[in-house]
Amino acid sequence: MEHENAESWDRLLAPLVGLGGGLIPLVAGLESLSDTPATFSLPVRIVALVIILAGYALASYALIENRFFSGMVRIQSDRGHKVVSSGPYRWMRHPGYAGALLTYLATPLLLDAPWAFLPVVFIAIVLVIRTRLEDGTLQDQLEDYRDYARRVRYRLLPGVW
Repeated sequence: MEHENAESWDRLLAPLVGLGGGLIPLVAGLESLSDTPATFSLPVRIVALVIILAGYALASYALIENRFFSGMVRIQSDRGHKVVSSGPYRWMRHPGYAGALLTYLATPLLLDAPWAFLPVVFIAIVLVIRTRLEDGTLQDQLEDYRDYARRVRYRLLPGVW
């Protein structure tokens, strides 16, 4: 879906996140063609599955809680865009990205594909950049977001950033 008021930098970053998300299973699939023995134990893979499910749950909770959740960074003036500070937004300002990041980080473990961490690092860098830029856009353009940012200090990882 094309949004004419999407931030120009997000027209590059959003597709890069999608590309990185596609590269993880591609690299894992290519890696499975090799005859290397299993790298990660069953307990590690089970923990990875739990982390993936938690990541999906967190991102879904953010999506459900925030009617302004969008795949492109934009101020939705046409829809009366307001700050959402309930649900997971009480603890962090970008829980959708946090949930996605959890899922991406655990996927190579579940798929027993250490080389798949390469696209994960790429996605993590893009998500941190996107989070910083989105947060700046919201602080500059969305009424009451600066006050919200003072109350909810952490963007992506409570206690860290």
